[in-house]
Amino acid sequence: MKHLYHYLFIAALIASADAQSQDIHFSQIFETPILRNPSLAGIFSGDYRIQSVYRSQWNSVTVPYETTSLSGEFRKQIGSGDDYLTIGGQILYDKAGTVALTSTHVLPALNYHKSLSQEKNIYLSVGFMGGWVQRRLDRSKMTTNNQFDGTNYNSSMNDGERLLVPSYGYFDGSAGMSLNAQLGENPDNNMFFGVAYHHFNKSRNISFYSANDLEMTPKWVVSGGLRTSMTSTSYFTVQADLSKQGTYTEWIGGALYSWKLDESDNPKYFFHAGAYLRWKDAIIPVAKIEFKPFAVSMSYDANTSQLTQASRGRGGFEVSVTYQNYSSINRGSMDQYRCPKF
Repeated sequence: MKHLYHYLFIAALIASADAQSQDIHFSQIFETPILRNPSLAGIFSGDYRIQSVYRSQWNSVTVPYETTSLSGEFRKQIGSGDDYLTIGGQILYDKAGTVALTSTHVLPALNYHKSLSQEKNIYLSVGFMGGWVQRRLDRSKMTTNNQFDGTNYNSSMNDGERLLVPSYGYFDGSAGMSLNAQLGENPDNNMFFGVAYHHFNKSRNISFYSANDLEMTPKWVVSGGLRTSMTSTSYFTVQADLSKQGTYTEWIGGALYSWKLDESDNPKYFFHAGAYLRWKDAIIPVAKIEFKPFAVSMSYDANTSQLTQASRGRGGFEVSVTYQNYSSINRGSMDQYRCPKF
């Protein structure tokens, strides 16, 4: 029975990869902007940002699913006007399950920010992201019922998967548009709204089985966020994503309350705390500390889905590290510069 469970687990992984029911995702959506929508690249206070996120999930049920993200963004003013161009990219590495099913994404991104106002930060951004995706599995770790000789498991016997290939690759592309605007006269009050269309090229032959004609299912992602000052030393931030890919729909949203830990004109230390909710799946408490130009965030998915009993309520742990700064150390009053930010 043990080997039969292994076989069923492998089959489920392959089936889920073929169906393309769900892309790689993180609970800390506020730390993976390019993955949400390429037009969200460059919307921050600073000239460049480097972020890394690590996630470990389902270690209470099976071999844990581990996902790592590394992204970078560099924003530059175009000429002497108020428009900007952001050059960035996303690298993703995902490893799942007994057969070491891995996925590697290398996705450069480009985003143009058009200023819509001469008085306030109001920007319309159009972004594109595209690159190569490689997926692999380790056939040496597969065990199937074809390798059962009637008495024992025999690794020397053929696994019976004649059409199974150990790896495949494809080109993937995404595009998005977003509006980022200052609210009122306070430059610290901001909002954004964006729509992204992922896998617009509908890549084909996306399966570990060589005899197939599958097509990647495109995905729509609608994102929004609002940041508003509460007191002179605190503010409140709300963000949410709605994703739709084929028959699969995911809604995740939440809020963070933030405190400035010093009262200087350009505070360096912040503490953020709050929670997110992935509808019908998990409650996600979040804590983040900033010591500019660095920030560290931690979150944990407390599972609320139908897998609660099997997982004992344990979902996924995430930690992220961000470095965000201006390219010129002489820009003392950084907030006076008009640029896309949130």
